Amino acid sequence: MQRAIVFGATGGIGRSICTDLAEAGWSLYIHCSSNWPAACEMSESFMKQYPSQEFLPLKFSFFAENNELEKMVQSLLPINAVIFAQGITDYHLLSDQNLDKVDEVMQVNLVTPIKLTSLLEPLLLKNDFSRIIFIGSVYGAQGSAMEAVYSATKAGLSRFSQAYAREVASANLTVNVIAPGAVDTAMNKMISVEEMAEVVGEIPAGRLASGADISFWVKALLDPNSTYLTGQTLYVSGGWLT
Repeated sequence: MQRAIVFGATGGIGRSICTDLAEAGWSLYIHCSSNWPAACEMSESFMKQYPSQEFLPLKFSFFAENNELEKMVQSLLPINAVIFAQGITDYHLLSDQNLDKVDEVMQVNLVTPIKLTSLLEPLLLKNDFSRIIFIGSVYGAQGSAMEAVYSATKAGLSRFSQAYAREVASANLTVNVIAPGAVDTAMNKMISVEEMAEVVGEIPAGRLASGADISFWVKALLDPNSTYLTGQTLYVSGGWLT
């Protein structure tokens, strides 16, 4: 049985990823940091649609201590794939940004994903092939004013994935980043209607991405025939900023 763990599964992109993977026959760990009712509802809905698969809600914080991360990983059933779809930002000039918020953005977007990757490696290497996918951002290539720390974390994911992929490529574990442009999710609701209209006007495709635009590429990277693609950042941006 193919099983993936989707971190940030209750977010806009995470939900689309889970929906596509469930339809494709994957069993899933459906992770949330706080929205436990949504994770349970998703699991129950998928179980009704796909009774031969397993859907397990999972709650833990990306601010967890190292020993808590270790316990969580030790509790998991065998997995073939890990998708990091969680993420937070803080829309401020750096000089106005609370230092604790800097720590939070770094922890959720970069530090804890790296730690979990290290802890999950033994589980993944037991398979004939396995996958790690990070949801990055176009801002990892061209940094965004007002989101300097967020941009730094997404750039860090790309360089980490490039380096780590070279360590595990011979074991058929691929590591890649899918970097969306502007996506129609709750994270972008902090931007005013006027500002968002300006952004859409800059996108050659003429629209924001949907969650399905991103989850399509997640599913493609999970295909067994994608083994030769590793250490890459795929920009799914409608031609914007790339």
